[in-house]
Amino acid sequence: MRIIGGKYRSRVLAEFKGENVRPTSDRAREALFNMLSLKIFGARVLDLFSGSGALGIESLSRGAKEVVFNDVSRDSVAILKKNLTMLKIPVHGEEAKVYTMDYLTCLGQLGGQFDLIFLDPPYHLEFGEKALAKIVEKGLLRETGVVMYERDRPFEGEIAGLEKYDERKYGKAYLTFFRMSQEEA
Repeated sequence: MRIIGGKYRSRVLAEFKGENVRPTSDRAREALFNMLSLKIFGARVLDLFSGSGALGIESLSRGAKEVVFNDVSRDSVAILKKNLTMLKIPVHGEEAKVYTMDYLTCLGQLGGQFDLIFLDPPYHLEFGEKALAKIVEKGLLRETGVVMYERDRPFEGEIAGLEKYDERKYGKAYLTFFRMSQEEA
């Protein structure tokens, strides 16, 4: 897995091995970051189910001001820290903050608002909808912010306070985009 663009472009990241691992494909990441290109520079980003950190690191590479990484898996966080160290990004510096918590605990403890939030939970678990509801409840998304939720099927239903405004399919992955609903904004 490599960084697609920005100052770390073409750098190869450490990643997991095994059948249960499902990193966002290069093609999907490239399309995602092309769509979000105007929102990244200077942004505060949350990579909630960070895994190896590819989405958050890509954001830093493209000029995000700060990325908060979180994953409950200590193995994931170890690989993330290895990737940050390889790129000479301090693990708890101004650019990157790394946490190892349950996603709801993390959302409950975070302060401030984010311009971009990436949700890429394990497909077989229904963490995404709960995370979206908690994001709204805590007011973690800026009025002009975007949440990207990756899953293996189209998003059905509604999340109070959020509006689904786009959805794209890349291979087996569906990328669903949310913003604050007009009533909430």
